[in-house]
Amino acid sequence: MGPSKGRSSAETRDVAENNMEDREALDLAADWADISQGLRKDLGHQLFTQWIKPIQLGKLNKESGTLDLYLPTEFSANWVNERYRDRLSLAWKIASSEVRHIAITVHPGRRKIADFNLRGQDGFGHRAANDATMAMESIGDDGFTSSIGLDPTQTFAAFVTGTTNVLAKNAAERMSKAEKPQFSPLYLKAATGQGKTHLMHAIGHSYLQAFPRARIFYCSAERFMVEFVQALKSNEMIEFKGRLRAFDLLLVDDIQFIIGKAAAQEELLYTIDALLAEGKRLVFAADRAPQALDGVEPRLLSRLSMGLVADIQPADIELRRSILESKLTRFAPLEVPGDVIDFLARTVSRNVRELVGGLNKLIAYAQLTGQEVSLQLAEEQLTDILSANRRRITIDEIQRTVCQFYRIDRSEMSSKRRARAVVRPRQVAMYLAKVLTPRSYPEIGRKFGGRDHSTVIHAVRLIEDLRERDADMDGDVRSLLRQLES
Repeated sequence: MGPSKGRSSAETRDVAENNMEDREALDLAADWADISQGLRKDLGHQLFTQWIKPIQLGKLNKESGTLDLYLPTEFSANWVNERYRDRLSLAWKIASSEVRHIAITVHPGRRKIADFNLRGQDGFGHRAANDATMAMESIGDDGFTSSIGLDPTQTFAAFVTGTTNVLAKNAAERMSKAEKPQFSPLYLKAATGQGKTHLMHAIGHSYLQAFPRARIFYCSAERFMVEFVQALKSNEMIEFKGRLRAFDLLLVDDIQFIIGKAAAQEELLYTIDALLAEGKRLVFAADRAPQALDGVEPRLLSRLSMGLVADIQPADIELRRSILESKLTRFAPLEVPGDVIDFLARTVSRNVRELVGGLNKLIAYAQLTGQEVSLQLAEEQLTDILSANRRRITIDEIQRTVCQFYRIDRSEMSSKRRARAVVRPRQVAMYLAKVLTPRSYPEIGRKFGGRDHSTVIHAVRLIEDLRERDADMDGDVRSLLRQLES
């Protein structure tokens, strides 16, 4: 019995250690997914795919805090070390307190494959887009494909439209049509993660369909700055201007980062004037309106705002739900219950990117551990995202908002009156209290004049039923949800 017990204890310990390692690997993978998403936006699809996407996560040494990052070839490892090491190191330190250093090396078990050489040819005789300059030089008679930095997944077909983004979506589609647009430039204004970059990529794809031989360039303002400074240092400004002004469609993201750079602003101003004079199209995006860009000279502000400024408001709960549902087809046959979708749509409200990231993280965890997706699993695994998004809505706030909406006195929430004009708003408030707060039925009842929990349960079920049968009631609840969650 003694040896048997010893083996059982050892086996239990091994299982626990394996589970711990699996959990740590999942956490690292989730952090890497978030970091990768940010780098894809900063670097563009082309550079990200070429250099960052091939990176494989190694092990994290807990004692030294060093995380191993593996690349398939010595050349690619050296390239990433020279150009992206500081950026990767900073991103990992922000994402995980356990990562203090990174080591970028060739995968120890990987067979050596053909390296890219500096003349832009790979082992198969194809041109390699090794840097941003080469990407700009790769303009041919056949126009551009996705190698210009457009994400092939970010199209108009994949963009979910709601009341908060319909203006920007329609304006973006109009900009990409064969007919000459009524406005140029188009300026997309939205907070981080609300879809402005998606629309820029979609414009590029749609424009290429209309004009297959078109010359298109997508970049961030930061990349524009890098290209400008490199051209300035190497005395290649004439070539830089020539390349830049040869484009039929110029897409510049995160224009707020050009603030304060006088020489670059002047060059961008001249580029805008040159392209507009030739009837070409320009699209800019930023997290604030042109007038809110401090440090930008008035002439450039005038050019940025002379076309159409399309604002993308934060996605409301209905749009967030629609976005989540649109992603589910990718995970079939894995089922995601409706209550999980509702929970995510209700609680992850800061931005769409975070919302989709939460869904991806939840499903990845379920697939890797063999668990079913459930509300409990979502609450357990998305604690970091949920805590960052949680805005405490109180029952008092709900009662005040409902009373203002239905134009009744606040005291009616606790009164004994049973007139329909009073009872229905009170029931709506109880329903919202259950949906938007963690309070139990008895706690909610006490806030409504000491009513019994069964009264609250009846109100919640009644409003749920009315929302399905009565369009006016459903509209009232949607409007109140938007007010309370904004």
